[in-house]
Amino acid sequence: MTTLALKQPSHLIRLSDLTLLAVAMVWGTSYGVAKGALAFYPVLGFLAVRFGLTFVLLLPTLWRADRQQQRDALRTGLPLGGLLLAIFVCETFGVAHTQASHAAFLISLCVVLTPFAQWWLLGQRPAQAMFMFAGISLLGAALLSGGLSGGLSWGDGLMLAAAVFRAITVCKTSQLTRHSRASALQLTAVQAGVIASGCVLLALLAPGGLPALPRSAAFWQATTYLVLGCTVFAFFAQNWALKHSSPSRVALLTSSEPAFGALFAVLWLGESLNVTDWLGGTLIMLAALWTTLRRG
Repeated sequence: MTTLALKQPSHLIRLSDLTLLAVAMVWGTSYGVAKGALAFYPVLGFLAVRFGLTFVLLLPTLWRADRQQQRDALRTGLPLGGLLLAIFVCETFGVAHTQASHAAFLISLCVVLTPFAQWWLLGQRPAQAMFMFAGISLLGAALLSGGLSGGLSWGDGLMLAAAVFRAITVCKTSQLTRHSRASALQLTAVQAGVIASGCVLLALLAPGGLPALPRSAAFWQATTYLVLGCTVFAFFAQNWALKHSSPSRVALLTSSEPAFGALFAVLWLGESLNVTDWLGGTLIMLAALWTTLRRG
């Protein structure tokens, strides 16, 4: 981190840090914004609209790509898009059945789970300290979800599943894109197309299908924010920051996402967190921060 920082002008490092905090803030608010949009349209339809618009927006990057880039984008984007489909279905159904603040904290479990996914998929055993971090993180999840005093809620369980899928996706992305010539935008376009088409297919197979698109301005404002802010802006901002900062610094700053998510849910959505909720969320964040610092 220090070597990279010395090579970059201080104003670029500061701008990079501010940009990453903006990304964390946007991602943190996404759970509350999505929860608001779900009041107007069912989960699968909402996801189809969100990622269908993302696909249309990024489709020109695939058109302009050469044949090798297009092949690589499809080769890597199709399986990774399937994993992302599982993540977003679990996340969005989870948000619909739990508090947005709980969702923001629980999804950060993926930071601690990723080394264990690397062990399983890539044969890289995590350090001994990771078992302690995992235990602290799981204790935090139990406190946050009421797992110590009651049953795990449906929404909290789905968020835990999404965290597991996120950890697996990080490892598979590293593995599948290692020799790919496709740009990140081209890969994102394919992934968005897989998510959108998968949600449409699942919705058509479900009883009742999909209702007509909502006319509410609030729904479309939320969807636009998620497409432009949480996908396009966050993607470009994070990749720009990676050119001017170290991966460990990037991971550390973006790991503030759950704090922003909880604050947004409390201040904007009017959700309430008791002392046990805050204690559980704090344990999850501390475990994630320790894991990130240890990787750095």
